[in-house]
Amino acid sequence: MKFTRFAPLALAFTTVALAGCSGEAEEAAAPAAEDVTLEVSNARLMLPAVSGRPGAIYFDVENTGEKNYAIRRADVEGASNAELHGSMEMDGQMMMDSVGQILVNAGESESLEPGGFHVMVFDLDPALEAGGSTEMTLTVVGGKTKTFPVEIRAAGDER
Repeated sequence: MKFTRFAPLALAFTTVALAGCSGEAEEAAAPAAEDVTLEVSNARLMLPAVSGRPGAIYFDVENTGEKNYAIRRADVEGASNAELHGSMEMDGQMMMDSVGQILVNAGESESLEPGGFHVMVFDLDPALEAGGSTEMTLTVVGGKTKTFPVEIRAAGDER
């Protein structure tokens, strides 16, 4: 019976302690996201010619640091899903499939372009229109991220 008086106090103390730990973990994780040395340029989302089909994002990424980075995930504002894809020729036919990661070595760059690596985006929000922009966040192995703007282009525009 004596313990029931202390239970609410113990619960409140534990909640405050965990909340404090939670805040410290978030603060510690935030600076890590800023030291990804990937510079992204020429990012463009090509809208699909037929509504409801997937679109594709192409861009150039340069690793200006001394550490290799493997891009393992892409998230796009206004798309329900995004996948890293690669294209290859097999028996005279162009094929594409998802890839686990895209390596960008230190001091080097990678171009995500038609016929090569790219990001496929699915279930696009109809509010995404040519001439506008959205944001994409790349996540590298280890959990660090890089967010950048992406220009939206119509299906027939220059890729």
